[in-house]
This record gives sequence, structure tokens and C-alpha cells, in this order.
Amino acid sequence: MATATQPTVTLKNIAADLAEKHEMPKKQMNEILDDLVTHLSKNLKKGNRVRIAGFGILQVRKRAARVGRNPKTGESMQIPAKKKIAFRAAKELKETVGK
Repeated sequence: MATATQPTVTLKNIAADLAEKHEMPKKQMNEILDDLVTHLSKNLKKGNRVRIAGFGILQVRKRAARVGRNPKTGESMQIPAKKKIAFRAAKELKETVGK
């Protein structure tokens, strides 16, 4: 049984909705949201946690190097250490989505 794909909401869609709601030009709202993404990225790159009330926490976590297996050949291979971005949803977001 095939599942219908959910629509993807882009930053431009969000900007357009917010611009209309706050009676601002779309271009200005796009710039504000682009600045927000840039600011979030810079803080995560510095290693800072970013907490957005009602939404959640973004933070960078370090992943240790480990040994994995090539699924095709079964051969062992070294997977290098790297950083990943982790998101922990706020209680309010969990409650809203869970309804």
C-alpha cells in the first residue's frame, strides 16, 4: 500500500505566510529568515547550543570514529569521527504535534 507524500514547506513558503500575517514585504521577510538561518549556523559552528522557546534545542554532537562494514562486500572499514547536528524538540512542540 503506497503512502501519500506529505507536502514540503520551504523557507520561502514560511516567509510568504509571515509577511502576509505581519503586513511586511515578502523580500524583507525572506531577508530576516535568511539572517536567522545564517545566525543559527554560525552559532552551531562555534559549538553553541541554540534554544528556541516552544520549538526545541539544536546542538552539535561529536561522533567517535568506529569500525563499520561495507554492505556490498562485508569488508571492515574505518568510519572517521565527525560532528552531527542534533535536535531535541521542546515539550510544547511535542504536545502540539502529538495531538
